Amino acid sequence: MSSALISAREEASKSEYSSAEEKYLSIIQSPETLDVPQNKIVQEQEAAILELGKIYETTKQVEKISDLIDQSKTVLGGSFAKSKTAKIIKTLIEYIDEVPESIDLSIKVTENCIEWAIESKLTFLRQSLQLKLASSFYQKQQYQQGLKIITELLREYKKLDDKSSLVEVQLLESQIYHALRNIPKSRAALTSARTSANSIYCPTLLQAELDCQSGILNAEDKDYKTAFSYFFESFEGFNSQDDHRAIVVLKYMLLTKIMLNLIDDVNLILNNKNVVKYQSRDIDAMKSISLAYSNRSLKDFENSLTTYAHELKSDSIIKSHFNELYDNLLEQNLLKIIESYSTVELSHISKTIGLSLSQVEGKLSQMILDKIFYGVLDQGNGWLIIYDKPRKDATYEGALDLVKNLSNVVDLLYEKASSLN
Repeated sequence: MSSALISAREEASKSEYSSAEEKYLSIIQSPETLDVPQNKIVQEQEAAILELGKIYETTKQVEKISDLIDQSKTVLGGSFAKSKTAKIIKTLIEYIDEVPESIDLSIKVTENCIEWAIESKLTFLRQSLQLKLASSFYQKQQYQQGLKIITELLREYKKLDDKSSLVEVQLLESQIYHALRNIPKSRAALTSARTSANSIYCPTLLQAELDCQSGILNAEDKDYKTAFSYFFESFEGFNSQDDHRAIVVLKYMLLTKIMLNLIDDVNLILNNKNVVKYQSRDIDAMKSISLAYSNRSLKDFENSLTTYAHELKSDSIIKSHFNELYDNLLEQNLLKIIESYSTVELSHISKTIGLSLSQVEGKLSQMILDKIFYGVLDQGNGWLIIYDKPRKDATYEGALDLVKNLSNVVDLLYEKASSLN
């Protein structure tokens, strides 16, 4: 190891980043060559690039990471192996991703690196970066651009029979279609991904992502028991690798139990030794919602949504299911209020439940149309008139059955008469 690299690492460890940056750049641009084998020079340049990139990530200087990638292309295009080149470029882009609100720069840098990979005929790197770009488009909610890239990658990987890469592309395809609310296509893409995964060794984190997506799609079908089992497997995978996504999947596990109204199970999960370390505002938010739902308290539910707005509304999956949960709770509260009346003033319902008159009228109208109860809104007088559930008259159904049976008898008699002739 050269003295320059040792010195740069010492400066970095002391958080003297300016002097460390100068020494790392000198190693990258003009490494010590005196009596040093070429492979050692390459190793030191690789270490210098990655360690300098880490410094820029730590100091949140994403523009400098972009510049470092541009500077490194000359070095990487020389004596570096293709696999090592791909690793360095992808790692530097990941450093950009780690800095908050840097998605636009990440997309721009990735697109530039794809062009460079095409010029340098680095096919594997180009494909890997295209998958990364599609994932960035998914995060930025530019779904059509992501799908366009995925379609081309699927064609290439199927031609190469690259099952490992196919799994990642098909999983991303499933996630994008789910975000577009095209559940059938999302499910089809996930089935293809799991089929491809079954024929290869699937890394733990990738398997955890597959299980998480399976849980999400089962939750869409309101099959929360199956969804929980998938989320549990996913959580085990992420937790075993100390991945930050474990807490997200833990929230989904709690979500399924809340949707099933199994509040005792929520407490059991939270007392598990593998879960205790994830205690945070995210988990407090889920506990607050579960308590409000178990108490059938619409006010507590709304307070929880307000207090933990970021934790509950930043995740689209949790937000959509909690909207459904809120609707169910609102319906139950409204039914409880009106069950003892035949006619009731809308203003009384509004005051009792603590919602505006327009909200109450809208929800009651929807419930009447969905036949949750039978009634009519008399908006002129501001009343809700409730009817008894209409009884079915069995006479009509009996008459139809009789006519049908007589028709069958006539047909049989006609057939027998025809045979006699």
